Amino acid sequence: MNMSKKIIVLNGSPRDYGNTVALINEFKKGAEEATHNVQIFNLIKMNIYPCLGCFSGGKDKNKPCVQNDDMEKIHKAYIDADVVVLASPVYYWFLSGILITAFDRLFAVAELDPATKNPKKECALIMCSQYDSFNESLFWYNSMVRHMDWTDKGKVLASGVLKVGDITGSDKLKDAYNLGLNI
Repeated sequence: MNMSKKIIVLNGSPRDYGNTVALINEFKKGAEEATHNVQIFNLIKMNIYPCLGCFSGGKDKNKPCVQNDDMEKIHKAYIDADVVVLASPVYYWFLSGILITAFDRLFAVAELDPATKNPKKECALIMCSQYDSFNESLFWYNSMVRHMDWTDKGKVLASGVLKVGDITGSDKLKDAYNLGLNI
């Protein structure tokens, strides 16, 4: 029997209709067909400040971070989520800055644990790039999975896409759909 999962997608793309969003939409379609609940956070449209490194979070489950910004919405969903999907175009050989900024801020939730252990999650990675330039992002992602003791459920890495619509007709759209369907 398939158990429904709560999935959050942290969308690090600034484009409303770009290639990364096309992959996210296919992932969501597959995941919802499998009866999962998918919540997408379009980070570029949110007011998210960088982490201050203050180590003052983790005192209140309803508001883990001391900063007052839109991360409060993400923190609530992240705490309840079974799966975290990181989605980003490659920017300067790496994940987009807004995605890394939001991810850094998840540390406030780890501070809820006396030993600052991160909550156990499943995760996936969705990325687009003009070139086959995923190495730095994959190194970071695989290290994050290991250090946070998460379970990687898969990756969709689409190269050869730059302009809006370049992903049209790509097999990577089916890969994203299947990732969602089978997560």
